[in-house]
Amino acid sequence: MVEITKKYKLKNTVRFGSINWIGLWTLYKREVFRFLVVWVQTLLSPIVSSLLFLLVLSVAIGSGRSDMLGFPFITFLSPGLIAMQVIQQSFSHSSSSFMIGKIQGSIVDVLYAPLSAGEVTTAVALASTTRSFMIGIVSIFIFYFLVDIEVKNYYSLIFFTFISSFILGCVGIIAGLWAEKFDHMASVTNFIIIPLSFLSGTFYTIENLPQFLQTISKCNPFFYMIDGFRYSFLEKSDGSIFVGSVYLTILAILLWFISYLLYKKGYKIKS
Repeated sequence: MVEITKKYKLKNTVRFGSINWIGLWTLYKREVFRFLVVWVQTLLSPIVSSLLFLLVLSVAIGSGRSDMLGFPFITFLSPGLIAMQVIQQSFSHSSSSFMIGKIQGSIVDVLYAPLSAGEVTTAVALASTTRSFMIGIVSIFIFYFLVDIEVKNYYSLIFFTFISSFILGCVGIIAGLWAEKFDHMASVTNFIIIPLSFLSGTFYTIENLPQFLQTISKCNPFFYMIDGFRYSFLEKSDGSIFVGSVYLTILAILLWFISYLLYKKGYKIKS
């Protein structure tokens, strides 16, 4: 009996190593293909929205608006409009991924897959980042022919695009796990994401605000996202680029860890 027990003793071996790279890559590709299939809605629509904002504000304000940070208002505005769509669409992707999975019941495909909580949350967040990068690249290309903008700092552009979209991708995961229906998701979008992005200096410089409102604005992470993105084009900023970089990096790590813990616990996805 002892010999049989020893002979057929199961070994606790990890088949995929410390990280299941194949599974992570597969889930990432699935998420990317998910938004590419409906590219008109996921990629083209945000770009059209940015162009409409630009058109309406150009016609409404014209040349009557004073310069911002030493640049014409439209030149100041354009990077902010692109950044706003980059931020919002990253949130939209990851939140809809979990929300739709829960409603359709397809979330079990991911739960039963040999993927850890870290691999799932990282894959979805990176897919959200990929969507944001695609929107950003195409938007910059189109805006280049319409407005006098030019990328002057590629390192800043890549960093702030990545860190901003990664943060909102993690926020989307948290919201997608929490929400039980689309009304809940709409509440997060309408009362948190959109107000914070509109009150982040997209359409104005915080230098025009009273001192206490400037202080409040500098607590808004969306301010540093848009300010850093705009700095890539103008090489001038409303706030400190260094402070913004550190602030957003810490926030990205913290939010990813929260999304990781919630998914690992099975928050609202496991009975």
